[in-house]
Amino acid sequence: MTKHFRKELENIKKRILTLGALVEDRVRLAVQSVDQVDAEIAGRIIKTDYEVDEMEVEVEEECLKVLALHQPVAVDLRFIIAVIKINSELERIGDQAVNIAQRVEIIAKRPKPPFMFDYAVMAEKVQRMLKMSLDAFVNLDVDLAYKVITMDDEVDQIKNEAYDKIKQAIKDLPERVGYYINLLLISRHLERLADHATNVAEEVIYLVEGEIFRHVQY
Repeated sequence: MTKHFRKELENIKKRILTLGALVEDRVRLAVQSVDQVDAEIAGRIIKTDYEVDEMEVEVEEECLKVLALHQPVAVDLRFIIAVIKINSELERIGDQAVNIAQRVEIIAKRPKPPFMFDYAVMAEKVQRMLKMSLDAFVNLDVDLAYKVITMDDEVDQIKNEAYDKIKQAIKDLPERVGYYINLLLISRHLERLADHATNVAEEVIYLVEGEIFRHVQY
């Protein structure tokens, strides 16, 4: 392949990593807004969501241009396909950060109930999974990608714990059901963030090993 083609591939990699950094920041802010029940931070996430959307479109357009002009094969083709899919997952992660922010905007307007589920551990695991999945992509580290996948079960367990405790809180304080449903939705959005990070890790495995990893039992 030509030097120009290699330069275009490198440019695509830089763009997807820039998007990854942007999305990581959005998730960090979303977690901060939950921890502090801060509507101002939540509002900033919602208002700037267009930045993630625009960058996702730019990355996809670059990938499609390379496919059309160079018709890559083998590992280069896998790279473009993986980037297109990772690009989509990152955009969805940005959407989940917005979803969390929307929940925070609602509960910030209401007095806190006696019971508040602590999402600190769950949020830390989700952020770590996202970082690890992007690091696995940068370094083509399959072992790290597999570690991300194993962590997904840990996040699912915390989500189930949140569900059980919040369900009990609703029984104890049915008049606060609206508040607690929003807390429940936050756990769901965090769990979906972990799912998307897992999907990124699976695309890294595909990129390196050439085998589709989705739907594999592990």
